Amino acid sequence: MKLTNDSYTIFIGTKNFTERYYRDKKGWVKMSARGKTFRMTAEQVLNHLLPALSGIKPNLAVKVDYNKK
Repeated sequence: MKLTNDSYTIFIGTKNFTERYYRDKKGWVKMSARGKTFRMTAEQVLNHLLPALSGIKPNLAVKVDYNKK
């Protein structure tokens, strides 16, 4: 079982939109609800993820998928 950052996809969203975060060979990527991609640092990913996990934004749902490779 491979447990590195590139083994996971993070989904953050509401009932109206979902953003996807994943890691490729160059670093973290955010795919917006409209399908645009943006390069991100690990700190930027945490800045998007932590408010949803802490409950500050209670309408956000977080899901993490493990990608078998």
